Amino acid sequence: MMELDTGTTHLLAKKENGVGYLIMNRPEARNAMSMEMNEALQKKIAEFELDNDIRCIVLTGAGKGFCAGGDVKGMASKDSNDENTIDKAIHRQRDHQRGTSGKLFKMPKPTIASIPGPAAGAGLSYALSCDLRIMSSEAFMTTAFAKVGFSGDYGGTYFMSKLIGSAKARELYFLSERISAKEALNLGLTNWIEEPEELELKTKELAEKLASGPAVAYRYMKENLNRAMSGEIDECLDLEATHHVHCGETMDHKNAVKAFVEKKTPKFQGK
Repeated sequence: MMELDTGTTHLLAKKENGVGYLIMNRPEARNAMSMEMNEALQKKIAEFELDNDIRCIVLTGAGKGFCAGGDVKGMASKDSNDENTIDKAIHRQRDHQRGTSGKLFKMPKPTIASIPGPAAGAGLSYALSCDLRIMSSEAFMTTAFAKVGFSGDYGGTYFMSKLIGSAKARELYFLSERISAKEALNLGLTNWIEEPEELELKTKELAEKLASGPAVAYRYMKENLNRAMSGEIDECLDLEATHHVHCGETMDHKNAVKAFVEKKTPKFQGK
């Protein structure tokens, strides 16, 4: 496991066996966001996207929480004489959102949210922006925004509406009720539930399985699936055809076909 510098203790970063790990690290505050955390996360996500040694990314939280969203206590103590204008604040948040949850959703590598505990507010948005979610049986989700008079950010309304439909998303946003791990699984908000002591190992196994898979095919699968969320059928069909034929020319495909015929396990190289 190689530990990587993030410039702050609020975010830890590591990489091992083709997997990049990003660990939000404010356990005393249930890993609530800070400016330092968000800026480091944005920078590291961009670096991981371009790192050829990293073929899958895991986002998780230190201790018994995933991410509690914005730091409400910090909001309460915020200086009312802050010189930032509304326009500057909006621009900064748009930039952070696109560089974090937006980038996790769009980047051409599989992303996993490993959720050991509460995922609330913008923390839930982070989890939903990932391709896959694996959740502790003791964890829960909540939109939480309505409880502090916020409308929601970091793409949560988009991701949740796409995952479970607008009607249920409206219910969960308006009422801000807790969603247990079991309910999250039934709704389709998480893919797997594990016992707390098994979560880290199961996450590692899943991430390394993806990291050893056909990276080029995964990249095109993800683009196809994202386009299918909003594109027209002919547009999606044309994109699938282009990507499918391109994958047929990769070494990964040719080696996998040979391995299939020989009844062997294919070894993918990402090219």
